[in-house]
Amino acid sequence: MPLTLRLLRPDEPVAPITALLHRAYARLAAMGLNYTAVDQGDDVTARRARRGACLVAELDGRLVGTLAFHGPDPASEAAWCRRDDVVVLEQFAVDPDVQGQGIGAALMDEAEARARATGAAWVVGDTARPAAHLIALYTARGYAIVDRVQWPGKVYESVVLAKRLSADARPARP
Repeated sequence: MPLTLRLLRPDEPVAPITALLHRAYARLAAMGLNYTAVDQGDDVTARRARRGACLVAELDGRLVGTLAFHGPDPASEAAWCRRDDVVVLEQFAVDPDVQGQGIGAALMDEAEARARATGAAWVVGDTARPAAHLIALYTARGYAIVDRVQWPGKVYESVVLAKRLSADARPARP
């Protein structure tokens, strides 16, 4: 059975997504990085997944990936996340058992296409500065580091990465 991407249904339980996030972020936790997804509860998963839209990836009927995205966040500490022309990515994970098989790329492609369809000029995400492998993943997809932010309660500084979706996008300033 091929990879299936779909939106999380409003009535669908989030516990399987929480478990997936914990598995996928375990490597980052082992690096000493206290990402929210390392140990978040179902309540946080639900809030983040339902804040905008949440993609789920299934392979042979098994949940193997997720990526949530939403519009601007006026309360964000990161100036880029407050811009009115962005879609913000968060809660991105692929099951460690199937990483490297294009599932993450498929999720990103779909999220970027949906962001473009809303008229967003930029898609924005962030990751821990020490997570060089994740920064490399984003930059290989055309994202550039546009800012840094220290999220409350995190032991690391994050980099904010943005990718231009529209040739008419305002310049890369917050």
